[in-house]
Order: sequence, then C-alpha cells, then structure tokens
Amino acid sequence: MSTRLNNLGRALSDNEEESEINLTPMLDVVFIMLIFFIVTASFLKEVGVDAQRPPSVTPDDTKSESITIRITSTNKILVDGRTVDPRAVSSLITRRKAENPDAPLAVLAGKRARTELVVGVIDAAREAGFRSEPIPISPLPE
Repeated sequence: MSTRLNNLGRALSDNEEESEINLTPMLDVVFIMLIFFIVTASFLKEVGVDAQRPPSVTPDDTKSESITIRITSTNKILVDGRTVDPRAVSSLITRRKAENPDAPLAVLAGKRARTELVVGVIDAAREAGFRSEPIPISPLPE
C-alpha cells in the first residue's frame, strides 16, 4: 500500500510541474488591446464653445449708450441695473438695439455664473442682430 501511495505522490508531483499555465499569449493580447485603445483615443475630438476673450471691460469703461448685460455669481441677469428674467433678455436686447443700432454689446459674467446663462445671453444677442462681430465676454468685478 505504501508503494501505491509513493507512486501516487510521484504522479501528482509530476502533474503539478506539467500543469503550469503559460501567460505569454494572454499578455500579448492585453498589450495589443492597450495599443489599440491608445491609438483610437487620440482621434477623439472634444466639442466645445469657442470664446474670444477681449481685453477686460469694466463698468467704468463702458459708454452710456452701450448695451451692458451683467450676469452675477448668484446667477442674476442685470440689464440697466434691473434684474431680468432669462426669457426676457432677447426682447430687451432687441428693443435696445432698435433704439440705438450702433450700440456695442458687452457681457460681464461673474466667476461662478452658470455657463447656460452666459450662452443663453449670447444666443439672445445673436437673435437680436449682433451677428457680425464677436460678442465680448469679460469677468464681472466683484
């Protein structure tokens, strides 16, 4: 019986040496996948809004006939010092543009102003007729 156990023990030890898993093909596949993902990731393009930042415009620098829209850090829109609903911005800009067609438009935005409001004001200005020149967006001094 002991010879049978010895033979069985030798057989198990021989099988253990033969049962090693070769990881080289798996590492090759992982390396090829890594190269594939790196190459394809370099072709992805991020979509964003192009913003042209002119020199800083402060409220003292703006002329009285210019149209100045302030978007505060608390997300309030101010036109002529009055709080305006975001839906009414387009009609106010259109009315001010009709009163003075050559008036420039300046948008002053606070540091924590929501991007949606700034883009909404720019879109409203485009609807009102400010299409030819870029609309300056400057930081609002707080």
